[in-house]
Amino acid sequence: MNRQSKIALAIAAALIASTAIGLSRLQALQRLGAPGVKLVERPVYLEDGPVIGTNAVALPERVLNFESREQPIASVVWNWLPKDTTYAQRMYRAPDGFWTMANVVLMGTDRTSIHDPKYCLAGQGFETVREEFDSVPIEEPHSYSLPVYKWTVRREVTTPDGAKVPQSALYVFWFVADGQLTANHKERMWWMARDLITRGVLQRWAYISCYSACPPGQEEATYARMREWIAAAVPRFQLATGPSTARPFPDQ
Repeated sequence: MNRQSKIALAIAAALIASTAIGLSRLQALQRLGAPGVKLVERPVYLEDGPVIGTNAVALPERVLNFESREQPIASVVWNWLPKDTTYAQRMYRAPDGFWTMANVVLMGTDRTSIHDPKYCLAGQGFETVREEFDSVPIEEPHSYSLPVYKWTVRREVTTPDGAKVPQSALYVFWFVADGQLTANHKERMWWMARDLITRGVLQRWAYISCYSACPPGQEEATYARMREWIAAAVPRFQLATGPSTARPFPDQ
């Protein structure tokens, strides 16, 4: 190795070392932000039975005329995500049989608890038909617009008699942290990096999603029911809100 190569190697090693030192100091100085969702002391179960946590996001047991049942966390999710992740998952069902599955994943000190939602749906055999940003009006504790990302997806399912039939589904999600709301995964990543660098705060983001299946052609009716559920449920468990959309009273 000639002298020039040795100098270049030494500079590269110095840069790597200084970067590592800088990152370790940044991590030591950072503090964990407050969650944007309510927490409750309640056992969380893995799908095969054992308790995997004693804290959960406080999804309500009843919303409008929907009764609910807590759902266990899948083993593949538990094995994949960091162990300081906080969960909540409930199946909500109305008297007419309509249902929606609500799921919350709240990160701890490890930011990899939350990832791009595309990976989850693809792994379940779904093909994305349409992606749309939307907003849901929330009235409590004040009027504001909740940003959501609405995905219309489709896959084939096998009936008990062995026939394969198409199934549509609506997947609606958003992200919340202390005083922050977004439905854009890239925007969330940017905000997290910004707050870490400028404030030394690792925001504790939560990924909130709702899922409902339906026959092809019933997507808009299904989404309308989901919007009603979201509008009623969000004030019960979400702390983060958006700017008020209420119109001020005119001057007298």
